[in-house]
Formats: sequence, C-alpha cells, structure tokens
Amino acid sequence: MVLEKVVEILRNYKDEQDLEVTMDSTFEELELDSLDTVELVMEIEEAFDTSIEMDGELTTIGDVVELIEKAIA
Repeated sequence: MVLEKVVEILRNYKDEQDLEVTMDSTFEELELDSLDTVELVMEIEEAFDTSIEMDGELTTIGDVVELIEKAIA
C-alpha cells in the first residue's frame, strides 16, 4: 500500500503516469534533483501525515517506503 501511494505521488509530481518506479529506483534514475526530492518528500509526508528525516542515505524509493512504514507502524 505504501509503495503504491508513493508511486502515485511521484507520477503526479512528474506528470508522467506511465513512469516505471520500483523499490530499487533511485532519485537519480528518476531524474529528481535535490529540490525535487525535498518537494516530493514534503508531499509524501503530507499524504501519510508523518515526518521523514532527510539524510544522505535516502537514495531509493525503497528507502522512503521503509521510513514511512516505520513511522506509521
């Protein structure tokens, strides 16, 4: 459920409904720069009513999904 919602947010953010996203997709592969990443994380935080700690270890969609799952557990 979390992955699906994150993918939906990402597709809407990039306005690319056919964008292929997996747990292993990196922000770089998705052509997201640091500003895009911050904006995207803010949207995700709002959608899940939680807070995500941004650090250098957040490099894949899977990293974001895992943080959200821990936060809402």
